Amino acid sequence: MKKTTLLFTFFLSAILFAQNKPNILIIHTDDLGYHDLSITGSQLYNTPSIDKLAKASVAFTNAYSSYPRCTPSRYGMITGMYPVNENKGNLGAIPEDKNMIKQFVNAGYNTSYVGKWHLGKGKSNPDKFGFSHIYAAGEAGGIGSRFYPFNTQKNGKPAKYDVPNVKEDGKEGDYASDLLTNATINFIKNNPKDKPFLAVLAYYAVHTPIEAKPEDEARNKEQLKSIDFGDTPEYIKEGEGRRKMRQDDAAYAGMVENVDENVGRLLQTLKDIGIDKNTIIVFSSDHGGLSNDGNKNERHLATTNLPLKAGKGHLYEGGIRVPLFIKWTKALKPKKDDESIVLGMDIFPTLLDLAIDKKIEGLDGQSYASVLKGKDNWKDRTVFWISKKARPHSTGDSKAAVVRSGNYKLIQFLETKNIELYNLKEDISEENNLSDKEPQKAKQMLQLLKDWKKEMLVPERLNVGKKPKGDKKGKKKN
Repeated sequence: MKKTTLLFTFFLSAILFAQNKPNILIIHTDDLGYHDLSITGSQLYNTPSIDKLAKASVAFTNAYSSYPRCTPSRYGMITGMYPVNENKGNLGAIPEDKNMIKQFVNAGYNTSYVGKWHLGKGKSNPDKFGFSHIYAAGEAGGIGSRFYPFNTQKNGKPAKYDVPNVKEDGKEGDYASDLLTNATINFIKNNPKDKPFLAVLAYYAVHTPIEAKPEDEARNKEQLKSIDFGDTPEYIKEGEGRRKMRQDDAAYAGMVENVDENVGRLLQTLKDIGIDKNTIIVFSSDHGGLSNDGNKNERHLATTNLPLKAGKGHLYEGGIRVPLFIKWTKALKPKKDDESIVLGMDIFPTLLDLAIDKKIEGLDGQSYASVLKGKDNWKDRTVFWISKKARPHSTGDSKAAVVRSGNYKLIQFLETKNIELYNLKEDISEENNLSDKEPQKAKQMLQLLKDWKKEMLVPERLNVGKKPKGDKKGKKKN
């Protein structure tokens, strides 16, 4: 009898311990710019659910993606490493002790990944990386159409890559973001009560194709009639192409607002189940909004990141600054952090620290749990970016490397060796190049960048996932 009682006590303690761990829900948007929310300044995009979440969160003003494009920024987030390889990397080669998702699995978490993966296949699939529930995730970087049957483009041609599950589960009239939200809600509702969960919902929105539900587009066309853009031009010349200067696309507004409605559904689900207070919610984006095109042709530009300069593809603020809200009612007091500098690659080290008191050595990303708890301030942090895979033809950007240290930011253009220096506290729009006025500061910042490149741009980082040189099949030579 005593043995039975001890076993019962042990299992009860294990269940209570598991229930005490916070659940985690990461809502990751695609191509959503910093100012694509009403709470961050949009006059057109109405996002009441995300605004409500932001007000109940620690909201960062100086949050950045780790790269101005999809795949490397997502690699940075999922690995906690600077994406200097600028590729998918090789997730399958990451040792288990460095795999942050498997740390959660080992700590008893049930894991889910829904939506855009875009980080490779085979050994780099989400199931091999530690996610047990997977929906609509694979090689695809985008979806053919937002409407059923999804993997067929508006012109009738098939998409380059199929997004799995959605065609089979959908029906005429269904909208992609709604299905992804349904999959995550079902996972949360069916999760065992004695197991905490880690769920990532990575929307394919608001990436192209720009297609909204007819009623959402019509509503925003009406709202546009009341917005006065004054003498702001629709476009200006920038980089190798042009930059959009207005948020005036009703279909794009409808896409943003559909994401907001689905965020509202997620928040309501957590509340209905009674787990909202002990669920860490992270809302962010992979990089800035699509505001620039290049020298190939004029493309459908979705938004503007004003007052931030440029957008997707660029290392100016419009390309890398993102919204970031972290809510945990049980442990974090809502506040707006206007100073601390944080990156996408910091997200999982932070969650490991918060949820299971786990730290992994050797990562570039750092835990800002102390910042969230109000015990620290990261306003003087130094961080870096490099983009050698520029796309002057499509987004108009040039090869560049960047260092931000405190309020100062230096951009070095890799082909011309030109540099630009900005004080972001005084010049958020990066209009006043201080490199000639403050030569000593420029020299100091350039040295920081050179030292970082010397440390980071080495074979063991740049050759991640590549086959041995001289052997196309990747087999070892005798």
